[in-house]
Amino acid sequence: MPGVTAGREAPAPSVLAVFAHPDDESLACGGLLSWCTALGVRTSLLCLTHGEHADHARVDPDGEKPTPSAAPETNAAASPLAAVRARELRAAAAVLGLDDVTLLAHEDGMLPWINAARLEQDILETIERTAADVIITFDEDGLYWHPDHIAVHDRTIGAIAACQAGSPALYYVSLPPGAMRAVVDHAVAVSATRASIAASPTHVLGVADADAFGAGAPPPSLVLDTGRFARQKLLALQCHRSQIRDNDALTLVTLAASPRLLGVEHYRRAEVGSGGETFLDRLAPAPEHRAR
Repeated sequence: MPGVTAGREAPAPSVLAVFAHPDDESLACGGLLSWCTALGVRTSLLCLTHGEHADHARVDPDGEKPTPSAAPETNAAASPLAAVRARELRAAAAVLGLDDVTLLAHEDGMLPWINAARLEQDILETIERTAADVIITFDEDGLYWHPDHIAVHDRTIGAIAACQAGSPALYYVSLPPGAMRAVVDHAVAVSATRASIAASPTHVLGVADADAFGAGAPPPSLVLDTGRFARQKLLALQCHRSQIRDNDALTLVTLAASPRLLGVEHYRRAEVGSGGETFLDRLAPAPEHRAR
């Protein structure tokens, strides 16, 4: 495994992942984030919303159903589901070994319409506070064309462009095309052998079309084999229990199957930000998926 040298002359790098909702971090780059912490990289997460409007959420793991309030919430973080998802995010972050988690309370589903300068300032302040020299966020496809995700992509670019000096390197993450279809196909095959499963799981974190993940994503410039950390990635995903319904294909992914199904991650170096080599460029890509 490539090491990261720490010391006065070569301080350990700092990575910041910028996403929209709890669970984005685990699905998009849970393997890499876990790898970073294993390398001694300071690894931080900025999540811009609590994901409080997820319409596919299931009963709270503690037995309390997160029903919506009678009146619209003036504070997104005050909704019952928001509290559930905040707990889930903290649990997932602990599994991945993250050093720092910042969870903001912008309204879920409204990021494209929130003042761009405000969001960029939130991102910029977190970059400065964490002294991040590597940033990871959504690629332009937003994993599966989710408007909030695309807004985070755009606002992160704006924040990096606004850095006064020493801009960090920016990497976009996308899902390998067909990866979530493979997860669903695996779940269908497993469910066929179990009489207790009434219907084959078809959803992934509330998304009904598994083929939407990674469809149309720009080609990656860096393809990483994160299979050694796929177990942590799956365990982190399982922390987001409010988002995993009974028909979710992730419920039938085992730890043994996780390296095959979740062990490849796609990244693309952005034109904005630092263009120098980073420790990510020195991580060995998956040999059979080496970018061209």
